[in-house]
Amino acid sequence: MIWNVLVTASPLSDAVGESARCLLDPASFALVHPPRYGPLPESEILPLLEGIDAVYASVDRYTAAVLGSPQASRLKILSRWGVGYDSIDVAAATRAGIVVAYTPGLLDEAVADYAMALLLGVARRIHRGHAGLSAGRWEPAWGHDIAGQTLGLVGCGRIGQAVARRASGFGMTILAHDPSPRPEAEALGVRFTSLDDLLAQADFVSLHAALTPATRGLIGERELRRMKPGAYLVNTARGAVVDEAALVRALTEGWIAGAALDAFVTEPLPADHPLVSAPNLLLTPHQASFGRETGRRVSEAAARALVDAREGRRPRWVVNPDVFESPSLRLRP
Repeated sequence: MIWNVLVTASPLSDAVGESARCLLDPASFALVHPPRYGPLPESEILPLLEGIDAVYASVDRYTAAVLGSPQASRLKILSRWGVGYDSIDVAAATRAGIVVAYTPGLLDEAVADYAMALLLGVARRIHRGHAGLSAGRWEPAWGHDIAGQTLGLVGCGRIGQAVARRASGFGMTILAHDPSPRPEAEALGVRFTSLDDLLAQADFVSLHAALTPATRGLIGERELRRMKPGAYLVNTARGAVVDEAALVRALTEGWIAGAALDAFVTEPLPADHPLVSAPNLLLTPHQASFGRETGRRVSEAAARALVDAREGRRPRWVVNPDVFESPSLRLRP
């Protein structure tokens, strides 16, 4: 039986997804491409699930209502292109017998590269220099040094530690705040401290925390006011970790020197969003993981999860392994 696979993660349609597409043999998988790729809200994803066996998924909104709907009655597996699964109600998926697969660890180096690129770019005003020259203006801009400064990592798991390794090459002092301090990070020269102390001391604050109820809005007005007036905020995690309205005020009123964001509460970012016109802000469209070599590896891993599931094997990386013990499991050997 051919599986119908809804494709909402755009890399499968790009050049980086060619090897992944080859894994999804047309004799076994029929790829269904929606009018636009994700992330898709609940209202858009729901009607697309009719007759779908699997989703090659972006960070679409898979709520309990979506996963328990008649439209999703054939859905057996969500295979996330990437590591984050905060847009999926995992408990609801498990109750419904739906496997949630993902690709942990494969994006670490690419995202760490990008976090440092954003830090360097916004601190040295590279984006302003490019925009000025593109408009015919020669306007060199003063920025801030990076070497020898203090970096604060909010979240120091795999990606945070990868950023720490890069920052050490710039001779930076590295602080971190994480609910579970890791000895391997300390071996890199990272010193763990409270969030308040980190914000007060850091010249650059880089966010690498997963989005949870505890981290939603973690960086709000109080935290932004605690930062140095010459400090910068970098976010390659999830948009909702930051109170965007407070950040706009912080930039407009000069509480901090600048920010660089690759993730937003609403994606795509609306053209009229207040962030678009905020000063000293570098914005990019959630592309931190978009290194071509990384993209090929992640695309293949997400596709292999679908192949394994269809052939009766447990995918390598599963968010909800308990689902395999559930009588509701929709996958059958």
